[in-house]
Amino acid sequence: MRKFHIKKDDVVMVLGGEDKGKSGKVIAVLRDDERCIVEGVHMIKKHLRKSQLHPNGTIAEREGTLHVSKVMRLEEFNRRRAKHGQEPKSK
Repeated sequence: MRKFHIKKDDVVMVLGGEDKGKSGKVIAVLRDDERCIVEGVHMIKKHLRKSQLHPNGTIAEREGTLHVSKVMRLEEFNRRRAKHGQEPKSK
């Protein structure tokens, strides 16, 4: 099992991709796939079939996974920004 720089309930900043610059709390870390799920980031649409709960079916929106290399803990991100004379970002 690998050790990662983030863990569940950490607040992270997205460093690359479509959601670059967004921050959120880590919901889960998938160690085998080297991915994580961040609250409110990388939203995907999931088509659900008909069921008793959804008689006509529905399209649900939920968080997708991000590779762990694309996220950094917010404290670390702000520390690096301050070091280079830039204003720290808040959540």
